[in-house]
Amino acid sequence: MPSYSEIKSQLKQLKLSGAAETLELRLMEAESGELAFSEILSMLLSDEIDLRRNRRLQRLISHAHLESNKTLETFDFTFNPTAVKPKQIRELATCNFMDKAENIFFIGPTGTGKTHLAKAIGHCACRKHLKVEFYSSRELFSVFNKSDLIGKLDKTMNLIIKSDLLVIDDFGFKKLEQKSAEYLYAIIEARYRLKSTIVTSNRSISDWLSIFPDPVMANAVMDRLCHNAHQIIIKGESYRKKFKPEIINA
Repeated sequence: MPSYSEIKSQLKQLKLSGAAETLELRLMEAESGELAFSEILSMLLSDEIDLRRNRRLQRLISHAHLESNKTLETFDFTFNPTAVKPKQIRELATCNFMDKAENIFFIGPTGTGKTHLAKAIGHCACRKHLKVEFYSSRELFSVFNKSDLIGKLDKTMNLIIKSDLLVIDDFGFKKLEQKSAEYLYAIIEARYRLKSTIVTSNRSISDWLSIFPDPVMANAVMDRLCHNAHQIIIKGESYRKKFKPEIINA
């Protein structure tokens, strides 16, 4: 009869580290006689599946550069209770909007939770094992420029275009250069009606046209982005005030 160490070694050789980690527990349960051997085997296989799912989830979250504390569970809906509708956000967090290739706009002043909500929905997408790409507007165009310089622009574009969810944070902060506008058009055009995009901005949607160097391209991008977008306007105080240190006068 093979020993515990032999079985564990075999599991590791087969790269079944999840089953190897819980082997001792499952063998103890088998020895207690409370479970059938088929049930023990099923549990070991489930342990392996769970571990692989968790590892894939962590890889997706890490790839998207989503902080672990920017989730729906950590968002404080009570701070600006009239600014954000929990029911609406939780519906979007189901990611059903992605099945219809719909977009989301979070619009509002600095510090009202736009980025947190965008990242929280990104987390929800990762939990469904969907690939998320998260960039600030500045980072996105910087990545394109650097990729162009080293001859990898097409590869970078394809990765972003094919991602299940693209998040562009802090859009409209400053005017776009011609090349950046062309990059953006290429992405939005390729993803139109196929993939979802989330955009956060502290500028109203009507102001977005003015940041493009070419009005024709601006209209083309905006037409595709806005066609099927959930527009969420957030008003209220900045969350940062909540954590601002109190000044005590001596």
